[in-house]
Amino acid sequence: MANKEDLGGYRRDYESKSIGKQDLDPNPVLQFGRWLQDAIDIGAIDATAMTLATATSDGIPSARIVLLKQFDDAGFCWFTDARSQKGRELVTNDQAALLFYWRDMSRQVRVQGRVEQMAAEEAEAYFNSRPDGSRLSAAASHQSSPVDSRAVLETEVQRLNEMYPEGNVPRPESWIGYRLIPEYFEFWQGLVNRLHDRLIYRPHKDGWSIERISP
Repeated sequence: MANKEDLGGYRRDYESKSIGKQDLDPNPVLQFGRWLQDAIDIGAIDATAMTLATATSDGIPSARIVLLKQFDDAGFCWFTDARSQKGRELVTNDQAALLFYWRDMSRQVRVQGRVEQMAAEEAEAYFNSRPDGSRLSAAASHQSSPVDSRAVLETEVQRLNEMYPEGNVPRPESWIGYRLIPEYFEFWQGLVNRLHDRLIYRPHKDGWSIERISP
C-alpha cells in the first residue's frame, strides 16, 4: 500500500469582495456573461472551459472538461462526438451539470439542467469554422472507442488529409452539438476564512428567484 499523503495543510486564502443579491442581474444568463467577460478581461487561461458531468441511466457519474461554444437564454452549448461516453450517457439520461471555475477571481458557476441535441445545421456551421487540423482529428477519431496505437490515428489523419487536400473534410454525422437548458444556477465567490458567498437562481413564474445559501 502506498504511503498516505496528508494534504491538510495545502490551502490558500481568498480575499475577494463579497457579493449580495443586489449585485446580481435578475437574469442568470446575463450574470454569467458578466463573470465570463471578467475572466476573459483578466486573461484567464481557457476562460470558456467547463466541467461537464453526465451519468448513466443508473446514476454512475462521469466528468470531463469541454469548451463552451455559445450561450444565451436558450442554453449552454458545446460540440462533440455522439459516440463518446458523454454522448452515450446523454441518450439514456438527459440530465447534466456544468461547472465553470475561474481560479484567479476565486469564482465558480454551476449550471444544471436537461440536455438536448442541437440542429444538424448548427453543428455543420461550427464544424466548418474550425481549423483544418481540428476537423481532420474529429473525422479520424471514433471518440472513446479503443484504438491500438497513436500511429493508427495519425495514419487515418494522413489518409483523410490526402483525400481532402483543400482541407474541406466533411463533418461526421456523429459529430454534433448539445445544449443544456438551465434549470438551476449557483454563483460562488470565494472569501476570507472560507465564509464564501453562494447565491442560487431557480425558475420562477415571473423569471428567476435568487436565494443565498450557506457556504
